[in-house]
Amino acid sequence: MGFGRLTSLERLILNGNQLWGRIPYELTSLTDLDYLDLSMNKFSDSIPSILGDLLKLYHLNLSNNMLSQAIPLQLGKLVQLNELDLSHNSLEGSIPSTMSNMESLFHRSGVISYNHLEGPLPNNKAFREALPETLKGNKGLCGKVGGLPTCDQHGSKKDHKLIFSLLAVFVLLSALFTIVFVIVQRKKKHQDTKQNHMHGEISFSILNFDGKSMYEEIIRATEDFESTYCIGKGGHGSVYRVDLSSGDLVAVKKLHLLWDGETEFRKEFLNEVRALSEIRHRNIVKLYGFCAHKRHSFLVYEYLERGSLASMLSKDEEAKELGWSKRVNIVKGLAHALSYMHHDCLPPIVHRDISSKNILLDSEYEACVSDFGNAKFLNPDSTNWTATVGTYGYMAPELAYTMEVNEKCDVYSFGVVTLEIIMGSHPGDVFSSLSSGVSSSSRSASPAPEMPISDILDRRISSPTKQEAGELVSLVKIAFASLNPSPQSRPTMKKVSQLFSST
Repeated sequence: MGFGRLTSLERLILNGNQLWGRIPYELTSLTDLDYLDLSMNKFSDSIPSILGDLLKLYHLNLSNNMLSQAIPLQLGKLVQLNELDLSHNSLEGSIPSTMSNMESLFHRSGVISYNHLEGPLPNNKAFREALPETLKGNKGLCGKVGGLPTCDQHGSKKDHKLIFSLLAVFVLLSALFTIVFVIVQRKKKHQDTKQNHMHGEISFSILNFDGKSMYEEIIRATEDFESTYCIGKGGHGSVYRVDLSSGDLVAVKKLHLLWDGETEFRKEFLNEVRALSEIRHRNIVKLYGFCAHKRHSFLVYEYLERGSLASMLSKDEEAKELGWSKRVNIVKGLAHALSYMHHDCLPPIVHRDISSKNILLDSEYEACVSDFGNAKFLNPDSTNWTATVGTYGYMAPELAYTMEVNEKCDVYSFGVVTLEIIMGSHPGDVFSSLSSGVSSSSRSASPAPEMPISDILDRRISSPTKQEAGELVSLVKIAFASLNPSPQSRPTMKKVSQLFSST
């Protein structure tokens, strides 16, 4: 592959390609590598033992390849590894006991499902508290899952009998322990609840920093999420401005629903983490880290000074700062971000909640798409059915009678936001006039405004120049094409993005 000379490389992401053959041994030269993702390729043969020499790795994903033979003992040397995914390969034999040394693996992050592995699980927290789905599809793994003795569904009958016996003993001991625990607890003095929670499970990812200290600093900086630090509220959580001791300024979104230690994280939380961990684009908000704690679950983002587009448009003085050239640039940034998500990501990502409140602006009025809690990863091999989500007034009309989601839902929302940027407010009245002006026989055609463009421009700012007027006419045409009642007749975001790139 020719990576041997890139000795200062820290992140190598090659997922979702058609790479084949052995994983190259020259990777051993990349001693500074801390993030390696070779998933969704066609690598075969064994996992090279030299990967165990990449001691700075905190993320290793080799899933969805054709790797076989045993897991090398040397992987146990990766004691700083936070995330490991070896699922969907043909690995065989027992899991090396050396992997018990991987104490830095996040809670339930050792994914080894759908291989041919058997025998005992490594004795560390990530595997002891693993969910069944992270282990299923193997030949016969035995150990403790979620604190209970278990065995993979392909284990032997003898193993199952042993496990049932152990389970019965475990239940009896648990009942006795509970009785003793209650008696002891009644005799203890009540301890401060906050201090108890501070020693709960804390997980941080993305940035390579100490999770517990960062958690404590965010709690301190916001005075335990006091409302005075809150800069916005949404359906999934509240956003806080946080000044870190390092001098950095970040935005923290705290989820409304707490993690209770027993159930999985809320779906929106995992969606956002997955989406923003896998994508990088100048017009998509950057995720610095996430935290899972018994008191709080939150995400840490870059801080964007201007706040949401909706907020700026709603205030006359701030709206006047958004001149026509800035507004055109915001539309272009949104188009480029959606094109990237729909056409350059594997699998494609549909945001499903594009609205002016989910578009943030930095100090230079550059647009960034945020809030991926409702994002959907499209499966190209099947129909993508889902419950209807989104913001009223921005959702595509077909979602009222179908549960199939695709990229054209975002295209419609893009059209609404584009008109909102041009008009300065949500274009509800324009929709009404269009509905009455377009006959049922022409619903499949691209609707066009029946009023002069000057009638829909935001009057709080000065009239556009001749060049700006030409750009605005183009935006209006693209917006109405995106609002076509027929999803198939709407343009793709790739086509829209290319139109903007050529101007």
